[in-house]
Amino acid sequence: MSADRRPLLLVLFGSALLVTLVIHLSFLPRYFPEDVFMTGLALVAGWATYTLVFYIVGRLRSEPQELPSMRIADIGIALFLVSLLLGAALDAFGFTPEAILEAYVVPAIGIYVGLALLGWSIGRRTEAINRIVRQ
Repeated sequence: MSADRRPLLLVLFGSALLVTLVIHLSFLPRYFPEDVFMTGLALVAGWATYTLVFYIVGRLRSEPQELPSMRIADIGIALFLVSLLLGAALDAFGFTPEAILEAYVVPAIGIYVGLALLGWSIGRRTEAINRIVRQ
């Protein structure tokens, strides 16, 4: 990575991490059971910044010599979608988050692991492409 872009990525990393923490620790508890629309908006915004954090980690921590496979991103997308569907199925069968919050732990972990894999994989691939272009 070019030395002149590393400070910009570090600032972006810190900003994305801070926004992710503020959304997950401040906005979600405020809106969660009562306002479904605002909870959904906060979740999507939190998921986007969370994925951005792992994208930047993939850019900063990887030094691929060749173009990496996107298989890890595929696994991340699949894990995210299956976990999202599992959460929707729990809700459809009557296990709402208000009634049994513990049932949503496994889908939530799957969603966040899937997003982390997706962000990291895309960041790693971007770093490899930038390295190839500079050569």
